[in-house]
Amino acid sequence: MGKYNYDKKVLKGLGVGPFLKEVKVREEHIAQGATDIPTSIYNANVLAKRLHPEHQYVKIAKVVNHGDAKSYTFVPDKEKGTTEIAYFRAGQYISVDLVIGNSTVSKPYSIQSGPGDALKGSLTITVKAAKNGFASDYILSNWKEGDKVTISAPLGSFYYTRLRDAKHVVAMAGGSGITPFYSLASAIADGIEDFKLTILYGSRKSDNILLKDELDAIVAKTNGKVKIIHVLSEEQKEGFEHGFINADLIKKYAGSGDYSLFLCGPGPMYDFADGEIKKLGLPRRRVRKELYGEYGRPSRSKAYKGEEGKEYNLTVCVRGEKQTIKAKSEETLLVAMERAGIKAPSHCRSGECGWCHSLLIKGDVFIPEEADGRRLADKKFGWIHPCATYPLSDVELDVPTIL
Repeated sequence: MGKYNYDKKVLKGLGVGPFLKEVKVREEHIAQGATDIPTSIYNANVLAKRLHPEHQYVKIAKVVNHGDAKSYTFVPDKEKGTTEIAYFRAGQYISVDLVIGNSTVSKPYSIQSGPGDALKGSLTITVKAAKNGFASDYILSNWKEGDKVTISAPLGSFYYTRLRDAKHVVAMAGGSGITPFYSLASAIADGIEDFKLTILYGSRKSDNILLKDELDAIVAKTNGKVKIIHVLSEEQKEGFEHGFINADLIKKYAGSGDYSLFLCGPGPMYDFADGEIKKLGLPRRRVRKELYGEYGRPSRSKAYKGEEGKEYNLTVCVRGEKQTIKAKSEETLLVAMERAGIKAPSHCRSGECGWCHSLLIKGDVFIPEEADGRRLADKKFGWIHPCATYPLSDVELDVPTIL
């Protein structure tokens, strides 16, 4: 090891006395200090609270009907204490608190509007009708202008990052999965994001393309940085691609350069896309999937060995108090708790964010591999994500936090 190179002059004249007395001097200064806890407001804390509020209380300022879907624009409900919409990254989502009959539900929706709208005081989501859509049916039938809603802070990591993503992003969208890409296109149009975006948007027919006119208007403002290609599965029409979004179609519009692939759509689209993505040979970091909400029926997984149509007892322990409810084998433990009126914590409903993680006390459960976003430590010590867990027997669960 070489000798340290430092200026020895600064040490001349220094004895060991000050060092030996350091503890005593420090204790004297502490004794002479103020006993009250500082109440100063630090800018970093103020900023953190603005970006990550525990809740956002909003009002519905505008409703736009798209046929089988509606767009809802939220503005701050200043009467309840929310003075501004929290800023977000294009591609993030919020979860909405709902009380439907005796059930308390938290449902995630991608933010459709661009981050620039948050700076102007609004945020928009689009809700599409879904088969057996418990939350979407309620929203589409009941929400109207002036209604008050409680939403979360912006959540999720489905956004563009320069250090990870290529300068060209190819987006694969299906149905209401277009909403985060609408937000990304808006951010590019506003100069907030700077990359090339090519959207492959799958729909059944040309007359039911969600947000088509709005998308065309946004694309026109991007000076060619955003392109959209519509892919129709049930109709052949000039100016549209036909079939499903597969590897060949992705290669056609990705070109020869480097690109990232972003996906957002229903679960069946992901199932099909997984096989096509393997054909592309993309590095893992170049493929980004948005959470698509609930997994659906467990029999969708080839690994499922249970029996749908059965009913089990689910004992839920919340802060030392136990309650036994019924749980259907084809529904997640989270849904069982919500139907019973238990306010269970959740956000993504996809098994990834971990907000709902709970301790499995006893019982057998099934967790689809595709929706198992638990950490290794959670798996080792028996923690599960109820939003992606199905009962195979009577189950007992300890839910540590109810918000």
